[in-house]
Amino acid sequence: METWQTYYVQSALSDLLMILDLKQIEENYFQGESPQEDRQRVFGGQVAGQALVAAGRTVSKGTVHSLHAYFLRPGDPMIPILYQVDRIRDGSSFTTRRVVAYQHGKAIFNLSASFHISEKGLSHQPSMPEVPAPETLPTFEERMAPWAAKAPAKRQEWINRPKPIDQRFVDPLGTVLWTEDKIPVQRVWMKADGTLPDDPLIHACVVAYASDMSLLNSALVAHGLSWDQDNVMAASLDHAMWFHRPFRADEWFLYYQESPNAFGARALACGHIFSQNGDMIVSVVQEGLIRTL
Repeated sequence: METWQTYYVQSALSDLLMILDLKQIEENYFQGESPQEDRQRVFGGQVAGQALVAAGRTVSKGTVHSLHAYFLRPGDPMIPILYQVDRIRDGSSFTTRRVVAYQHGKAIFNLSASFHISEKGLSHQPSMPEVPAPETLPTFEERMAPWAAKAPAKRQEWINRPKPIDQRFVDPLGTVLWTEDKIPVQRVWMKADGTLPDDPLIHACVVAYASDMSLLNSALVAHGLSWDQDNVMAASLDHAMWFHRPFRADEWFLYYQESPNAFGARALACGHIFSQNGDMIVSVVQEGLIRTL
């Protein structure tokens, strides 16, 4: 029988799979660990992915079609995270779950997820933007090489560290793109850096993990800023996703990101995810806190 553990090999992707493979400690309680990395707080995509795993493991039919989440407090990467699942509804077509993540006795994250059985219905979508193929674009390490050579040792180690998600930026880093409506835009090809098991839940969780990567950058680039600058403090506040069509997270998908608004230390970012064959597979909306010091 195929399990997530079948795919555990020595790689960054296997580390991500192990992090997402939660330990069940009671019927509706799961425990998640954080990677051994030098972080001040837990990466938001990790908490979202783990919470979706916890929800999905209590669902017997259907696949996730939407999630809505709030980041309540920074996560502590040094201790485990407890996920409590509330089985709100088990219907004939839709199943709803609520998940709260706890550390130090306080809620750090709240997620609501809905699962839907497969049905026939109407179908339409926008066309995928025309961009270069991912194989023609430099890797993240190649793209960052000019900056890495001048960066502090800690930053160099992070740039060159193997990563579970392969990112290929369509646009030159630091370049601001503007549409006709003056909206900051960023386009990134992504995929899991390896092969995933066939379980649709793990593919949804990997995309949930990846969806928090670079999305707020679409707001920052309009102002010539980057999240790793000393005078910038950025954090996710809430996160919503809608899963439209079946997909594999270990195949290339285009993450088209735009930020229609920023005001009062908050910025809104929207993402549209397309498979390489042009199918619109996921929509993402996030509001983030952005402070300039």
